[in-house]
Amino acid sequence: MTTLTEGRHAGGFLVWEAFRDYTREVITIATGGTYPVLEPGTVLGKITATGKFAAHDPVAVDGTETAVAVLWGPADATAADVDAVVLLRGPAIVNANDLVFAGTPTALEITAAHTALAAVGILTR
Repeated sequence: MTTLTEGRHAGGFLVWEAFRDYTREVITIATGGTYPVLEPGTVLGKITATGKFAAHDPVAVDGTETAVAVLWGPADATAADVDAVVLLRGPAIVNANDLVFAGTPTALEITAAHTALAAVGILTR
């Protein structure tokens, strides 16, 4: 018997949002990052020097150490910058269990990311 595995769906992390035209925005994912292939629900940070986004990295010093958005759908920035939809501001509620963190952050780093998301109105439950 074949075993099927269902992957993550675009927006599958979202529990509630006030107005999609307000909470979501198209941004640019920077190419060449440590994690260029991103799944829906990936927590993102904003690179200070360029204004582009990349996977949240709690030990970075380029701006991505602060969680500021959640990726809506899959994005592959392996070869070039790519535009993507993100949940950028609240009011919104997301399922904490459906968020994707690049690498292996500690529980304390994940809590800090949740706090940073709450600062922009994205609450984790």
